[in-house]
Amino acid sequence: MKAKRSHAVPLSNRCLEILQAARASNPSSSSDFIFPGLKAGSPLSDMTFTKVLRDLGLGGEATPHGMRSAFKTWCAEVTRVRDELSEAALAHTIPEKVRAAYLRTDFFEERKVLMIAWAKYCARNAPVSRAGRQKAAA
Repeated sequence: MKAKRSHAVPLSNRCLEILQAARASNPSSSSDFIFPGLKAGSPLSDMTFTKVLRDLGLGGEATPHGMRSAFKTWCAEVTRVRDELSEAALAHTIPEKVRAAYLRTDFFEERKVLMIAWAKYCARNAPVSRAGRQKAAA
């Protein structure tokens, strides 16, 4: 974290499934990281996602930071949640020192609901994976 402070993130069930699958795809890893880097004990480089987007031909159309921007826009235009809530979800700090001194919540319970809604929004047009089709057929 750039702010050098802890930021707890409430994860939707779908997000947990994705993380569990990522961990399972590398069972021999002794790393504490779900996405370990090439150097032992280091995370995946922050440039890796940028490279993936570029390799997919999306380098000029999408950026990792754009995902955060899309979330913030969705919060404002679709859900119309309070700005404080979307800012907390993005781990943004309150720049006004007096306001920050009094507003000490992280809105964790509200962010749980918000992140479930975001997961549903993101999945609404997502292609169904082969595993998902098998589950649906069962």
